Amino acid sequence: MRLLKYITKRILVMLLTLFVLVTILFFLFRVVPGDPVSMFIDSGLDRESQELLLKHYGLDKPIGQQYIIYIKNLLKGDFGNSFQYGKSALEVIAERFCNTMILMVTSLIIAFFIGITAGAALAWKRNTKFDMIGTIIALIVRCAPIFWTGMILLSIFAFKLKILPLGGMNTPGMRFDNLLEKYLNFDFLKHLILPAVTAALYSAATPLLVMRTSMLEVIKEDYIELARAKGLKEKRIMRKHAMRTALLPVVTIFAVQAGFAIGGSVLIETVFRWPGMGREIVLAVSFRDYPLAQTAFLLIGVMTALFNLIADILYAYLDPRVALD
Repeated sequence: MRLLKYITKRILVMLLTLFVLVTILFFLFRVVPGDPVSMFIDSGLDRESQELLLKHYGLDKPIGQQYIIYIKNLLKGDFGNSFQYGKSALEVIAERFCNTMILMVTSLIIAFFIGITAGAALAWKRNTKFDMIGTIIALIVRCAPIFWTGMILLSIFAFKLKILPLGGMNTPGMRFDNLLEKYLNFDFLKHLILPAVTAALYSAATPLLVMRTSMLEVIKEDYIELARAKGLKEKRIMRKHAMRTALLPVVTIFAVQAGFAIGGSVLIETVFRWPGMGREIVLAVSFRDYPLAQTAFLLIGVMTALFNLIADILYAYLDPRVALD
């Protein structure tokens, strides 16, 4: 019951956060310098035609009225029409958003699996060469620019060894009847490996170092010594007793890492020519395409908020005392 109350409270906080985000996005794109009208309305059109286009996109109304209309439409699931494409902004961004999320979720799963496992192992073997070398490698990978790491992996596995594709999401010319067929095939998995591993290597250092630090604190606790005194095997003590407690700080940073991963997808998508949201966001901001830019950033915000909610629920599950607050 307490856990359910806690989850309900977190959902309400998430909805309030999203409302604030929607409001900020709406006004932010309208106060930046630049005139969106000149981007999509031909200057050769007569004044009457230009006014009709402005009316069609709702840009002839006061900004306060535009905001109210936008919120009402948003509640109906209407994200507005893109100025560039002349169709629903959600329709334009949906497939690209799906591509970005598949890439980023895959990379986060790999990153946290590597980070948690390696971090725990380094802490358990503290002050050894294994610990020192592992920590140095993690710091080097973290400090290296993500596009540089991507190009290194491309040069090795795509150019020299030629075992993985150079980029893209599918081999050119391939046709698919539905989304499941598009994503659930060996060709797609081959294209996914390099960008997902690149993003994972960059992101893994943070959970690794946090897990290592947390484990170093946990293994000093009395109950770890008690477990050893009972004659339990070291692997069992590490997995069943130490790692669960040490996971709490790692769960906390999961949501933050997810936000950075989604928001930082532009570089990865550029290096590997991955057809995600990165390119569309850049174009939308450049052309002052309000509906498209707002939809893209809102979807990123929604996913980040959901990751935060998942992190809060996991935290409450791992440490039931959290739900009592």
